[in-house]
Amino acid sequence: MKKMIGLRSSIFMVLALLFAFSCDDNDDGPAVQEPDMNIVETAQDTDALDSLVAALLKADENEGTNLVGTLSSEGSFTVFAPTNEAFNALFDQLDDFDDLDDFDEEAEKDILATILSYHVIPGTAALSSDLSDEQVLPTALQGESLEVRLDDGVFIKDDTTVDAEVIIANVQASNGVVHVIDKVLLPEAVIQAINGDNEGEGDSLVDIVVNTEALSILEAAVIKADLAETLSGEGPFTVFAPTDDAFVALLEILGDDYSDLDDFDEEAEIALLTDILLYHVVPGKVLAADLEEGSVPTAFEGNSLHVNASGETFVIGDASDVDANITGTDILASNGVAHTIDKVLLPQSALDFVATLNQKNLVEIVVETEPLSLLEEAVLKADLAGTLSGEGPFTVFAPTNDAFVALLDVLGDDYTSVDDFDEEAEIALLTDILLYHVVPGKVLEADLQPGSVPTAFEGNSLHVNASGDTFVIGDASDVDANITGTDILASNGVAHTIDKVLLPQSALDFVATLNLKNLVEIVVETDDLSLLEEAVLKAGLAETLSSDGPFTVFAPTNDAFVALLEVLGDDYHSLADFDEPAEIALLTDILLYHVVSGQVLEGDLQPGSVPTALQGNNLHVNGSDGSFSIGDASDVDAHITATDILASNGVAHTIDKVLLPQSALDFVASLQLKTIVEIAVETDDLDLLVEALTQADAGLVELLGGEGSFTVFAPDNHAFVDLLGLLGDDYHSIADF
Repeated sequence: MKKMIGLRSSIFMVLALLFAFSCDDNDDGPAVQEPDMNIVETAQDTDALDSLVAALLKADENEGTNLVGTLSSEGSFTVFAPTNEAFNALFDQLDDFDDLDDFDEEAEKDILATILSYHVIPGTAALSSDLSDEQVLPTALQGESLEVRLDDGVFIKDDTTVDAEVIIANVQASNGVVHVIDKVLLPEAVIQAINGDNEGEGDSLVDIVVNTEALSILEAAVIKADLAETLSGEGPFTVFAPTDDAFVALLEILGDDYSDLDDFDEEAEIALLTDILLYHVVPGKVLAADLEEGSVPTAFEGNSLHVNASGETFVIGDASDVDANITGTDILASNGVAHTIDKVLLPQSALDFVATLNQKNLVEIVVETEPLSLLEEAVLKADLAGTLSGEGPFTVFAPTNDAFVALLDVLGDDYTSVDDFDEEAEIALLTDILLYHVVPGKVLEADLQPGSVPTAFEGNSLHVNASGDTFVIGDASDVDANITGTDILASNGVAHTIDKVLLPQSALDFVATLNLKNLVEIVVETDDLSLLEEAVLKAGLAETLSSDGPFTVFAPTNDAFVALLEVLGDDYHSLADFDEPAEIALLTDILLYHVVSGQVLEGDLQPGSVPTALQGNNLHVNGSDGSFSIGDASDVDAHITATDILASNGVAHTIDKVLLPQSALDFVASLQLKTIVEIAVETDDLDLLVEALTQADAGLVELLGGEGSFTVFAPDNHAFVDLLGLLGDDYHSIADF
């Protein structure tokens, strides 16, 4: 065939069709005689339509084609009937087709049937007065339509560049109406068949989609999925092209959130649309005559279509249980062929997506499941509802109410419900516990394998352990959780119910602390720390050392306090002798000097300087190879006699020496000093000063022997001798006063 540029239009002879009228006896005017011939008989009775009649008979030579029978049935139909000259004009444009006898192959007769079906509007007998400008008329060729153009006449627009003109309108038949036209109308499928003989020249598959009105949504989908360049490539490809009606049906299934393709706006949705479109593309050029039953790989890797026999034709099967009917075949393109279908083909990934639209998310499932009401409460308390309602996917091992009750029993009387997790640290712990039940990704029961699985609680893993023919879930404890319900599918993942709240190490540590006493309680209950207890009470530090902490306390034993008292001398027989404000303040400083912020276990000790709770004062960890002593401001270290006495708010280590900051050393030194009077008495060169103080008998000896403090400028003996010399002969000694 030659490439068709456009069909010539010409004006043909006017057909004189006579209509018989009869008048009634009352002479009320003419009455139209009802036509008694059907559309085929009308055409047979009209010489100018001989070619149309011959074409109908030629097309009907194919088995299964019965255009004459159809157009002879009750109808009603509207037929645009090309004249003999219109058929001759078509033959002039075609190579190897001089007349209808040249349509001798089955495929060629199919093309002829396609052309003729394109001229029939089923279900209506539309007079010219019923037609409106730009009206679209759906034809008997499914998926194809004609358009009416009213411009100083009635014109019918097909898929060529030249419109057909109605040269005789409203020829009525018993089963419809015929409009005689001056051109054979050509649908897109036939144009492609004609142009397709020049391989590599005509329109590409994308061009065909763009130029076919009934594929406008497919066009939009191809553009959104960015596949236009791919489908314009060399190919060859075979495309099963869903019509607009097919896409509309799919959107209705997807629900209110998907009213058109613009709603595919998320990255995952566009990726899904891409997969769906690639699922309609088969590598190679598969014509209708080449179709045979079997599985056909598609451009969506790993996914195949199924060609299924249906009577004398074929339907296309996808991953669903509804096949697609082929409504138009062999639309040839420069890079392949297209067949129109009445359904969007869906791979399994699309079916899964459709299924998720009707599913609730993980949080909604928890809310609606009565045995998970305590998990719901915990999720709300930990403010994780937003997280677990996100896209995911997640796998959640969901503890039942009984599992939470068992945990609360372990925690003791202070935890009777989830509401008792009301402190910031407790809510943080609850959050960690819940995240420990969440595994990124969608892990179905069939996907479970023995091994370690990272959780959403960063740095913490669960352990999937084989147990007979099934699996149990291990946490940081030595008790596994049994899976009691599997594969509860959600829109953003899957849940499995379990009979135990899974506990990370941080939760086990918390449970352990609930049974521990605080540092002050440990001191009170330890006999060898009774003097430390007394000192803590005297210094008013019991409340401080009972608070949250954590603290590390180097706790001096009773022997260590006794040794300190001995150093202090006869004025300090017990801690009760620390009764002055300055002494109590000193005792407070000494005790704070034994406290380090944070929990420092024996294994954490490292040589170096450590700040203490006595601001500006450090302890010194001395030693190596796991053996350490504690240095203070003195030159005698304290030895650690017992380590890692765990408390709810820290840890204690006992030591054999009271650690002394510099302020304590200064205090000890001051205890060894004499009073001003004692110093004067013991100094030979101050004898006359002592004699003068005594002679004055004014209480000065007692005053300067008291607490003070004083600064004394002390005259030596020579100074007093000089004074006596100045006073004259009446003053030879202090006694003369």
